[in-house]
Order: sequence, then structure tokens, then C-alpha cells
Amino acid sequence: MDTRNPFELAASLGIVVLYEPLGSIQGYYNKCYRQKFIHINEELDGYEATFACAHELGHAILHSDVNTPFLRKNTMFSVGRIETEANRFALDLLFEDEELQPFLERSITDAAAYMGVDVPLAKYRMEGVVPTIWGMCE
Repeated sequence: MDTRNPFELAASLGIVVLYEPLGSIQGYYNKCYRQKFIHINEELDGYEATFACAHELGHAILHSDVNTPFLRKNTMFSVGRIETEANRFALDLLFEDEELQPFLERSITDAAAYMGVDVPLAKYRMEGVVPTIWGMCE
């Protein structure tokens, strides 16, 4: 499938996306009886819902059997690495290098604002952008 749309990707992978009242939580992923679910806060719209879906899709693909709420509540295991990986997955999915080219010549705070993330995440994504050389002959 040739898409960067996390909702379409989730559907093609058989992952059920549900919109629910989640209060201050943007979303979460879980698996029950081998069925994967992405839960998104029904209050989110537009880009926030798309980013939440992409982030949770990252969990579904990269950490499909990890129960982060359980780990956070019942163990000393740090879930920071897992959350960072899901955020990076979301950024890599949602932003093509071509779209981010103009930000190679701007500040990292401009790039972060454009992507709607904090500066460290923006630095991660911008470090992966391959500069395009204009005017090259083939």
C-alpha cells in the first residue's frame, strides 16, 4: 500500500481504530485476543488525531506485545524509550524528506513548530532529511 495515512495503514493491517472519551490521554494501543486496537481521544481533530494514530500505530508495529500502562503502573521499567520510538515512527511516517527540505535552511524551532513536536524530536527527523541538490544534470 502506497500511503502515509496512519488510518489507512491501520485498516490495511486489520487494526481497529476507535474514538473514545479519553480525558487528558491522546490515545493508546492495546491487543486483546490477538486483535489490535488503537484508541484515539474523540476530542482530537485534524493533525492531533493523525499524529496520535501514527504514534499508536508505531506501538502496534514496533511493540505489539508491550503493555505500557501496565509497565508504568506496576514495574520500575522506564517506558521512555518505547514512547520515543513510537514518536519517531510517527514522524518518519507522516513527513517525507521533500516536505521538510525548506526547513534545512531554517531554525530547528521552525521545523518543530511545523511538525507539532518538541525540538529534540524535530532534530531527530531533520537529521534524517537528505538534502536535494537542485539543478544537477542527469
